[in-house]
Amino acid sequence: MDVAARVTSKGQVTVPKAVREALGVNDGDALIFRVEGNRAIITRTPDFLELAGQLQIPASKKNAAWDHVIKSTRVSRAAKNR
Repeated sequence: MDVAARVTSKGQVTVPKAVREALGVNDGDALIFRVEGNRAIITRTPDFLELAGQLQIPASKKNAAWDHVIKSTRVSRAAKNR
């Protein structure tokens, strides 16, 4: 889909309705602009609360101190790379 929009004198752009609908963008949502070469890619920022519960957590890492999880992960990765 190609949709055009104009930049105002203040550098603002209105995101066209078709683009908002395609991305599921609503009032108050944050967007990310990523520049790749001579074009920009616009994405909606993920809602991290929507991601909650979607990842499997190994039993050994549940209810563990974060420092312990990081240390054990680093030790495990180092052992695999030997």
